[in-house]
Amino acid sequence: MNVPEKLKYTTDHEWVKVEGNVGTIGITEYAQGELGDIVFVDIPEDLSEITSGESFGTIEAVKTVSDMYAPVTGKVVEINSSLADEPQKINSDPYGEGWIVKVEINDLSALDELLSPEAYKELIGQ
Repeated sequence: MNVPEKLKYTTDHEWVKVEGNVGTIGITEYAQGELGDIVFVDIPEDLSEITSGESFGTIEAVKTVSDMYAPVTGKVVEINSSLADEPQKINSDPYGEGWIVKVEINDLSALDELLSPEAYKELIGQ
């Protein structure tokens, strides 16, 4: 199971990659594997802010629908619009082309509350 070193993780299986004060958010390889084939990503078109710990949309797979929970609080600066036509990018490249949203993080110190790669590996039994 791929758990990239330069990311922070949540216990709900989201990841965030921080560049400056912008965080790119997606779901982990573990999460997409548990969900199965992803067929739809539902993010409100008018989503302007996300709040840490709160749902910001859902992912629909063949077997289930799952909420996505924000790992940080911030202003949404970009939504991965390519997922509307190709939601399977999350299955094939969860840490690359399968990213979901980008946000300007309000408080970078909140990242300290997220899991390190090592702690995430322990959570998923790796």
